[in-house]
Amino acid sequence: TLSFLPIKGDDAKADTDLRRNRGLNFSNIIIELAAGIEYNFYEYDVSSEDKSWTPYILFELAAFNYSYVKSQDTEGNNALGKKTALAVPLGVGFKSKLSGNIAFSLETKFRYAFEDDLDYSTDKITSLDFGGTGNDWYMFTGVSLIYTFGRPACYTQGL
Repeated sequence: TLSFLPIKGDDAKADTDLRRNRGLNFSNIIIELAAGIEYNFYEYDVSSEDKSWTPYILFELAAFNYSYVKSQDTEGNNALGKKTALAVPLGVGFKSKLSGNIAFSLETKFRYAFEDDLDYSTDKITSLDFGGTGNDWYMFTGVSLIYTFGRPACYTQGL
């Protein structure tokens, strides 16, 4: 999959006074390329009438590109750079045939990033160091429309 994921956060909308008083916000864009495997709970065959839907889980490995704070000047303006990192995506979904070779899927994917600066927080700049030691997570939910190319598999009877 190739995904374009805008993310953002605003302390003004936080649940705690500490974060509201901090007054920070960010927006970032994650561009991700992922490959993996999908485990279908039921046999799924788009050419079959009775095997036309299944829930599934998926495991992937992803590389993603995003902006991070490279440095900060004395007035507090951030200089951004680009970085590529890895994430481990896990997800759940449901797919079903609509008609002919057309199907759809609904899925939610959770990403564990091996980085801790997607929200521009970093221990390398004092004003952006909030004491966190965990790596970031991001997630998204999507709907896909699927078209299957080719012809159905040919199975030999009697083997």
